[in-house]
Amino acid sequence: MSAFVLAASAGNALVWVVWFGAALACVVSGIAVVSFSNPFYSALALIGNLASLAVLYLLLSAEFVAAAQVLVYAGAVMVMFLFVIAYLGGRADAPWAGGPNVNRLAAVAAAAAILVEVLVVLGLKTGGALSHAAHVTGSFGSPAEIGRLFLTDHLLAFEITSVVLLIAAIGGVVLGAHARRLEAERGELSSIPGGEESPVEIPAAR
Repeated sequence: MSAFVLAASAGNALVWVVWFGAALACVVSGIAVVSFSNPFYSALALIGNLASLAVLYLLLSAEFVAAAQVLVYAGAVMVMFLFVIAYLGGRADAPWAGGPNVNRLAAVAAAAAILVEVLVVLGLKTGGALSHAAHVTGSFGSPAEIGRLFLTDHLLAFEITSVVLLIAAIGGVVLGAHARRLEAERGELSSIPGGEESPVEIPAAR
């Protein structure tokens, strides 16, 4: 009996170690996504973030969601991200370069709002206000139940997400073609004597 208790306590300790490791990796990789100036490194950090979330889903006994997290998001969606990055190329602006703008301030405000929401929920749970568990059926989390929700209650959001991903891929191709055309124009100007130094002022000098 004592051996069984020791084994159970060791199993619980291992679960906590895995949880803290996955949570730390999730936070660190999330910060890395928005910190790297190279979009390729940001995409790799996002893959690590999605893998950490998959581990957390496994600890919650959501095996199907964890598998979908790896196959769909860390696999298919990230391949599309890397496809767009390969088309665009180059390096992005360094974070907070030139001071904050509206987009960065909005991102910080949204992150702060999510943090406040998480803290409020944790406080309510600790105080017992969220102690009443919802009724969970036996089919909860099954592939059939998830598919039914996707194609009934959440069909609009599901289709909008697919359209947004398609628009992102098309936008990456268009921006990549525009960037290559600009590079070709710069190459033609640099081949002209004095064009690299003052390509616009050459006609005015004549």
